[in-house]
Amino acid sequence: MFSSPAVPREGARLLMEKIEALPAGELAGRQHKAEQALYDLGITFTVYGHEEGTEKIFPFDVVPRIVEAKDWDKIEIGLKQRIYALNLFLDDIYHDQKILKDKVIPREIIETAEGFLPACMNISPPRGIWCHITGTDLIRDEKGVFHVLEDNLRCPSGVSYVLANRRLMKRTLPEVFAASRVRPVDDYPARLLDLLMRMAPKGVTRPRVALLTPGIYNSAYYEHSFLALQTGIELVQGQDLVVQDRQVFMRTTKGLKRVDVIYRRLNDDYLDPKVFRPESVLGVPGIMDAYRAGNVSLANAPGTGVADDKVVYAFVPEIIRYYLGEEAFIPNVPTFLCWRDDERDHVLKNLETMVVKAANESGGYGMLVGPGSTKQEREDFTVRIKANPRNYIAQPALMLSRAPVIVGDHFEGRHVDLRPYILHDGDVRVIPGGLTRVALKKGSLVVNSSQGGGSKDTWVLKH
Repeated sequence: MFSSPAVPREGARLLMEKIEALPAGELAGRQHKAEQALYDLGITFTVYGHEEGTEKIFPFDVVPRIVEAKDWDKIEIGLKQRIYALNLFLDDIYHDQKILKDKVIPREIIETAEGFLPACMNISPPRGIWCHITGTDLIRDEKGVFHVLEDNLRCPSGVSYVLANRRLMKRTLPEVFAASRVRPVDDYPARLLDLLMRMAPKGVTRPRVALLTPGIYNSAYYEHSFLALQTGIELVQGQDLVVQDRQVFMRTTKGLKRVDVIYRRLNDDYLDPKVFRPESVLGVPGIMDAYRAGNVSLANAPGTGVADDKVVYAFVPEIIRYYLGEEAFIPNVPTFLCWRDDERDHVLKNLETMVVKAANESGGYGMLVGPGSTKQEREDFTVRIKANPRNYIAQPALMLSRAPVIVGDHFEGRHVDLRPYILHDGDVRVIPGGLTRVALKKGSLVVNSSQGGGSKDTWVLKH
């Protein structure tokens, strides 16, 4: 928010002036009202294994994060480039595999990736689009440069909090919001519905669309029900669907109704017990046959998880260069691959300064933050890395940029990242904003809600 002590960045000047003009205690009172509204609206997420209960109100800070128009322009260009390239990569990996034949990425990296699904080979999703909905995590370093931290192409979550945060902010700081010329995010449900309708199989003019959820015990169930309500599509679980003659039908009180497009919020391996995990009771037996036959469209396409693998992430600059003939507009965070002997040796010698991540974990799990770790934790990760080097990457512990949050009766800086949401239906569109996640624990670099993180509204300013 500040370029130097007490000097706000140009885009944040109005916000600071408006906050300073509020009477003493007014902002804290509005923060309390916002938190009460979250309780009243039931805006929650789930944390497994907490003794005090799994259902949590999503922590929210009323001081918005400001992104100026010139910064957003760069983010938008970089994310569009990245999504186009990753989509071409996915289509290639499941067809000709030219990038492997040309040895840009080692074949063993793809074939040992948990997200690579041989069952998806030679499948051609409608219009060649694999990643319809993406959430890409960005960080800004101490020099003000944005980096991509990771890609989320399977079932990216969090967009419901973007919409809920914006509604809260319009009520909490209406005078500041009205004066700040903030780009809207409210049309996301309409854009999402439009994308899903465009995905309909050939010959279907009035598609029936459904959102497939694992059910009420899933950590993102609030979001699933929220998005189904906002878009007006059906909310279904696996047992609500049945496959007959390679077509998907929904059970209703008036008999079976055909479903043409499914926005799945279910991980690949639970999707079809006939193809993936036989023990899965969350999926739909036979749905992959219907998908392969072109009778149902799935967003995101099964198999996109190979691009989520944190080892594959390290090759994205090469992927962009290979398919687009361009340099990555937004750089990756420098990444060491532990399956390479020399890089693994470097990581093991420098664990105190590294962030180590498991290739397929999310939510802040399977992770070592070196600067805040104990000797025992570092020894534990040394054993893990040596036992399965393919499964680990390491990155220097960058100092994420900070934003002010309300702590008691004053402000303190907390580290933040940003997850913009990108829709791809032939054109790639980046929603102007995204989920600013905040590491609410002082000094922490872990922003995930499951690890004590919260969120802010993200204001992208108009030109």
